Formats: sequence, structure tokens, C-alpha cells
Amino acid sequence: MSKPSIITRNVVILSMVSLFTDVASEMLYPIMPIYLKLIGFSIILIGILEGFAEAVAGFSKGYFGNLSDNMGKRLPFVQIGYLMSAISKPMMAMFIYPIWIFFARTIDRLGKGVRTAARDALLSDEATPETKGRVFGFHRGMDTFGAVLGPLFALIYLYYYPNDYKTLFYIAFVPGVVAILFTFFMKEKQKETPKTIEIKPKIRFFDFLKYWQKSPIIYKKLVGGMLVFTLFNSSDVFLLLKIKEAGYDDVTVIGIYIFYNLIYALASYPIGVLADKIGMKKVFITGLIIFAIVYIGMAFADSKVAFIVLFSLYGIYAAATEGIAKAWITNVCEKENTATAIGTFTAFQSIATALASSFAGFIWYAYGASVVFLSSGIITLGVAIYIARFQVNK
Repeated sequence: MSKPSIITRNVVILSMVSLFTDVASEMLYPIMPIYLKLIGFSIILIGILEGFAEAVAGFSKGYFGNLSDNMGKRLPFVQIGYLMSAISKPMMAMFIYPIWIFFARTIDRLGKGVRTAARDALLSDEATPETKGRVFGFHRGMDTFGAVLGPLFALIYLYYYPNDYKTLFYIAFVPGVVAILFTFFMKEKQKETPKTIEIKPKIRFFDFLKYWQKSPIIYKKLVGGMLVFTLFNSSDVFLLLKIKEAGYDDVTVIGIYIFYNLIYALASYPIGVLADKIGMKKVFITGLIIFAIVYIGMAFADSKVAFIVLFSLYGIYAAATEGIAKAWITNVCEKENTATAIGTFTAFQSIATALASSFAGFIWYAYGASVVFLSSGIITLGVAIYIARFQVNK
């Protein structure tokens, strides 16, 4: 009798959904600030727009994760979330009024908030504790491959049609629709229905915060360490800005960004397999150490070869932490609270990410880029030592 496949049909389909969604999103990532400035947005207004949109996404991840657990449903949240992100793309090009742009961008980020926790819980439902590394790694690899194809398509398109940014927003709707169509081929596992009818309380927006109080100690310790790390893990924009300040052109900057995503995509599944074999803890700590090496190295790098080497390592770091973190969290939380646990973590993570970029921007302005990278690298080594002391290796 043959063993059941570790990478199930649902995992493959959900990975294709993420791939096509990321093609759509990352196609627009390099040109978003350029487009916004073109239609009259100032740097300050762009900052307010992105900050507001990310705050909406962050808090909604916790709420919709809690709601998914309460309803015992995953797939509807996945479908609605991806639909919202898909329709937001052409909306950005239809009108250029600031209030409309705010609305469209918020729809996109809210879609991410609706789907994220339910999607990760669905992935967890498709795996066992012994196979979660490779399941989350496979999904993360496919997702990130979209971040390779998207900017690559944008570069090719803009080479032939310079400055035609608006059309790209309409084109991005196509892979978004393909992603939604894939979701209709998924089948959610039926939950066992209790014999007695349980009247569940109404879910309020911030009820997910209550989960922190009742969550397992190891969850609190793990998430606490990850959030401290996030506070010193600023946006990748700062890494790209460092290359730009070293005197390289936009093509080099975007090319290195694509290269990083390619390494990240290719390494995600093998590292997931490794995590299943030797433990999430060892792989995650290794990822943090690599991050520290990259950031300390970025403080002194100025040659193209150095940047390529560091971004190669950065891709391996991402593969060893992004999907692994969520896989590890699903192993230490209760199965019935999987979406709430992930939603609570990602909600706090979004807030910490916003703060991290603000801190980095201030430190860069006041003390220079080297201080940003050195401080982040040193703090991350401290977080790695803290997590290494955990008495769990799931």
C-alpha cells in the first residue's frame, strides 16, 4: 500500500494560488512609489498611505484568524481574501483621487488580512507535526517564485512601453483572477460536528488579543522572541537603498532583488525538509545567525560582488525563517486555535514591522546606514541565543 503524498492536492493548489497572487502583487511592487508620485502623491502621503494600509492588514489578521477558528471554516476566508486583493489592482488605475487610492490600497491589504491566518491554518491541517516544515516550505517557495516572475515581467514590459504604469495595474488583474479560479478546485476537510449544539459567543474585532493570555507558555516565549527580532528587521527597501547609495543603477538594484527572491524560492522546500528532520528550532536559529551576518556585512559592503553574496545569504535566511516560523507556531499551539495563534502573531508582527522601518529610517538619518545594519545584526544574535535556550525542539 502506497504512502499518502506529503504535498497534498490542496497544498499544491493553494501554492499555485499564492504564486499567481504574488506575480500580480510583485509586478507592481517596483513601480508603486513611482506611480503614486506620478499621480500627485508626496513622499509623506505615500508613507501615510502605506502605514494605514499595513495597520489595517495587521489588525485584521488577528480578527479574521479568530473568526475562522470560531466558524470552523478556512476556505471562504481564503477565497474572499484573494478576491479582494485581485480587484484592488485595476481599482488603483481607474481613478487617481487620493481618497479612492486610499480605499483601493486598503482593500488590497484587508484582503491579505482576511486570508492569511485561514490559509496558514489550512496548510497546517494538510500536514502532520513531522511534515509541516516541507509543507510550509513548499508553499513559501511557490509564493516567492511569484516574486521572481512579477518584477521580471514588469521590467520587460516597461522596457518596451516606458512609463506605461497604469496598464500594468490592469494586467496584474489577470494573474489575480487565475489565482481565485484555482481556489474553487480546493476541498476543505470536514470538521467533526459535536453532538451537542454549542452557542459560540460573537467575535469582536480585538478578541484575538485574549488568546495571548490563554496561549501556551512556549507560544508566548517563541512569539515574544520573534517580535523582538521583527522590531529590528526593517523593510527590504533599506537593503536596496544601500545598493543604490553605493552608486549602482536601478536595473542592478531590481536585478539583485529578483536574484534574492529566486534563491529564497529555490531554498524554501529543501530547508523545510531539513527542518522536519533536525527540528524547526535549529533551522530557525541558523536563519537568524545568517541574517546577522548579512546585516553586519551590509554595514561595510560596497562592491557588486559583496552585495550579490550577501543577498544570496539573505535568500537562505528568508527560507529558513518565514515559513518555518509559522510551521513552528502551528506545532506549539492547540489545533482548534491554529488560525487565531497565527493571526495574533502576524497582527503583532505587522505592527512591529511598521515600527522597525520607522526606527531604521530615524537611525539612518541621524547616525548613518552602518549603525542601522550593525545594531540589527547584533540584536538578532541576542534573539538567536534567547531562542536557543528554549526547552523544546519541534
